[in-house]
Amino acid sequence: MMDHHAKYPDLSDLKARARKRIPHFVWEYLDSATGQEATLKRNRTKLDEVLLRPSILHGEFTPELSTTFLGRDYKLPFGIAPVGMSGLIWPGAERLLAQEAARQGIPYSMSTVATQTPKDVAPYLGEDAWFQMYPPRDPDIRKDMMKRAKAAGFNTLIMTVDVPVASRRERQTRGGLTQPPRLTGRLAMQAALRPAWLNGIRKTGMPRMKLMDSYAEQTTSLSSTEHVGYLLRTSPGWDYVKYLRDEWDGPLIIKGVCNADDAARLQDEGVDALWVSNHAGRQFDGGPSTIEALPHVRAATTLPLIFDSGIEGGLDILRAIAHGADFVMLGRPWHYALGALGDAGPAHLADMLAKDMVSNMGQLGTKTLKELPARLL
Repeated sequence: MMDHHAKYPDLSDLKARARKRIPHFVWEYLDSATGQEATLKRNRTKLDEVLLRPSILHGEFTPELSTTFLGRDYKLPFGIAPVGMSGLIWPGAERLLAQEAARQGIPYSMSTVATQTPKDVAPYLGEDAWFQMYPPRDPDIRKDMMKRAKAAGFNTLIMTVDVPVASRRERQTRGGLTQPPRLTGRLAMQAALRPAWLNGIRKTGMPRMKLMDSYAEQTTSLSSTEHVGYLLRTSPGWDYVKYLRDEWDGPLIIKGVCNADDAARLQDEGVDALWVSNHAGRQFDGGPSTIEALPHVRAATTLPLIFDSGIEGGLDILRAIAHGADFVMLGRPWHYALGALGDAGPAHLADMLAKDMVSNMGQLGTKTLKELPARLL
């Protein structure tokens, strides 16, 4: 078995190889943000500014990475965040990521705008299947979507609230992707230069947003940022949160929280956890990094907190936990791993993140994750 750690010891190595194996227009969809991408850069810069104080003379020990979140025990404190059109980025991505999450015993989150339906991925789900909902406007679609997710085995509902309107995503637009995706002459030439991706797409077919398409009468003439999902969904208010809380009988997570005042009210509404996220810089280019927002949200609520946006390694996961996160989710990195190594990518990424966490916890002298806040400078 190939030692991927020797050739791809860091996420940057996976990212570099993925870029050579994914067509340019797909890469621009995956890797880009909105505006001048200042928020994307800020997420990274501010994570680098979080410093932790090493501690010495603790003797030999093996750091413990396990944690408990929403009443479940996990061997690792991270999982797979929802990414729209996952199967466009790498053929069969939803199935591959669901399978790896089940093997690792970590959460797998499926997007409303995935290229598969909940039923399609049901055979591959583990016990920790989360369904991410972009709020449908029509109450009948809303009910049916939750019913289909529940029937497929998704036990946790994520309501994303930080996408009230389509963002511009200028770099993605210049890349030429349309919805539904189709290979124009220019894009077909890019695809021909990436045979591993193209051969996979020939097997799976050109990806579409199958769940959303099942509710739409037609899906033509849409840009990559104004896809069929925007024809069906609404910008939710507080009454929408109340509705979901009343209708969904499992854990309810609100994703896209960066404001402490919102956190306090959401706790009063009875949600089960908050997800501190700025959509990885893909929605608004003038806001704070998530690591800046995290301590303020933590101070405003006793609810469990998930963190994402900008995570590039095990040290970043430790930084987020030290700042008050209970769990960390990654989106892009799993797709860089798929693009770089195909089926073997997600397992390598999970192992790489765990090894990086263990190494850095050894330097910090922290035997458990609960000790990390005391190491903050």
